[in-house]
Amino acid sequence: QFAQKANVVGPWLERQHEQLQQLTVQVVGTLEQHQKKLENMEHTVLQYRPHIDELEKYNQQIQECMIFENRHTPYTMEVIRVAWEQLTTHLTRQIAEIKNQIYTLEKKGIGEEQMNEFRATFAHFDKSRTRRLDSKEFRACLIACGYNIREDRQGDVDFQRIMANVDPTQTGFVTFESFLDFMTRECSEEDNVDQLTLAFKTLAGDQPFITAEALKRELPIEQAEWCLRRMKPYVGPGAIP
Repeated sequence: QFAQKANVVGPWLERQHEQLQQLTVQVVGTLEQHQKKLENMEHTVLQYRPHIDELEKYNQQIQECMIFENRHTPYTMEVIRVAWEQLTTHLTRQIAEIKNQIYTLEKKGIGEEQMNEFRATFAHFDKSRTRRLDSKEFRACLIACGYNIREDRQGDVDFQRIMANVDPTQTGFVTFESFLDFMTRECSEEDNVDQLTLAFKTLAGDQPFITAEALKRELPIEQAEWCLRRMKPYVGPGAIP
């Protein structure tokens, strides 16, 4: 009875693992639609639990009869248990990750197209499909994202500074969640710089510089003083003596 049941349950679990792997790598449609697919799969998997329990009962009977080998099936109860635990754990983690991505979209204003680009780039360098990159893979991933990380000492320093940010506990790996947080922060900072540059151009009008008086007039005094401490004096054509 155990062998007959195990020869059904084992392949079913393998198919579910393959399906989940495809869902993990290929996100089709919106994040909300992807979340729904994962939740539907989770519901299907949890409904299968009685078959696992039935196998446990047959396994207990076999153990009581002192039978430790079964030539009629390649599956042991331990193999079934591990496959089941990995499947349910991975499903739970994937659903939580998608929810976090949806929250990130709403919180930080990242477009879904950009989110898909981040995911596709990360997946391209995640050769082992473990949802994490080692330092070599992460460095290649950053370069693919447009970061200028040179193959010299300064490049190593720049990369280690980023690694300290995304891997503060020094595990040697970068998870997708850490990568996503880093990229969304970077995009947010770039947007802020672009907005500030545009604001300065508006204040400057037709001039290639902006005066201290204009800054103090248009900005809160603390922000104006902060800018003045960090901005270099303009020395080009038309500069004020």
